[in-house]
Amino acid sequence: MIMKTIKPVIRTAIIQALLPMLTISHLGAETRIAESAVTPVEKSRHSDFMRQIKAGHGDFNFVLIGDSITDGWPRGGKDSYARFAPWKPLDLGVSGETTEEVLWRLLNGELDGIHPKVVMLMIGTNNLGHYGDEKPEWVAAGIKKILETIRAKQPKAKILLLAIFPRAAGPQDAIRRKVDEVNRLLPAMADGQTIFFLDIGPKFLDAQGNLPKEVMPDLLHPNAKGYQIWIDAVGPKLEEMMGSGLAPAAAAAGAGAPTSSVPTVSVKLTPLGTATNK
Repeated sequence: MIMKTIKPVIRTAIIQALLPMLTISHLGAETRIAESAVTPVEKSRHSDFMRQIKAGHGDFNFVLIGDSITDGWPRGGKDSYARFAPWKPLDLGVSGETTEEVLWRLLNGELDGIHPKVVMLMIGTNNLGHYGDEKPEWVAAGIKKILETIRAKQPKAKILLLAIFPRAAGPQDAIRRKVDEVNRLLPAMADGQTIFFLDIGPKFLDAQGNLPKEVMPDLLHPNAKGYQIWIDAVGPKLEEMMGSGLAPAAAAAGAGAPTSSVPTVSVKLTPLGTATNK
C-alpha cells in the first residue's frame, strides 16, 4: 500500500536500490543438502572457454581448474604464471565457483578435444564461504566427483589435487577450521600413480599459523607474492609430472624485470590414505 502512494520514478529508484541486497540475501539463503555439491549447475563463462579451446585447436598440455584463486593468476601473478608458457596452459578458473559449477563445465565440453599431460585442481573454498550450512564432507564429495570426471574425460592425464588454501586471519577462525576439515578428507583421494595430493597451505602462513596480508591482502586471494609462493611450492612436482621444466623465472618475467625473493620450497607428496597435519 505504501509503495502505491509513491511516485513511479521514486518507486523505481527504490526497487533498483534494493535489488542487489535482495539478490545477495537470496544467494545466502539457499538451503544446502548433501547432493548440492555434487549436482552440476551451469555458470556463465563456459562459452568463453569453449571458444578459447577451439581457437587454440585443443593444443594445451597443462590445465588449471578452480575458482577465483586460479582465475586470478594470469593477472595477479602474471610473472609467475608466465613460467607455465612451455606447457601451453589453459586456465579454467572462474571467480565465485563451487564444486557443482565446475562439474557442470567439465561435463559440458571443457575437457573435450584437448589432451593435457597434467591437470591441477583446487576447488571448494566457495562452498564454505557462500553457504554457512555446508558440511566439509559435502565439499569433499564434490571434489571427489570432479576428480572422477577428470579421470573419465582425460584417462591419460595425471592430476595434481591441491588442498584448499587457508583463508581468514587466524587458525581458530571458523571458516579456516572448516577448510582444514575438508583438507583432511582429501589425501585418501590420491593413489600416488595418476592422482597426487599436495597441501601447500602452510607455505602461506607465518609461524603462528596466521595468514599475512602481504601474501593475501583480503585474506583469501593471493597477490603476486602469494602466486610466487604457489609456483615455488608446486613447481618441482609439476615438472616431474610433466616430464619437462617450467620457463626460467628471469625469462618469464622479461628482461630487466625484478624477480621474487621468495625462496624455492619443496613439498612432500602425501601417500594414499595418509592425513596431513598442519
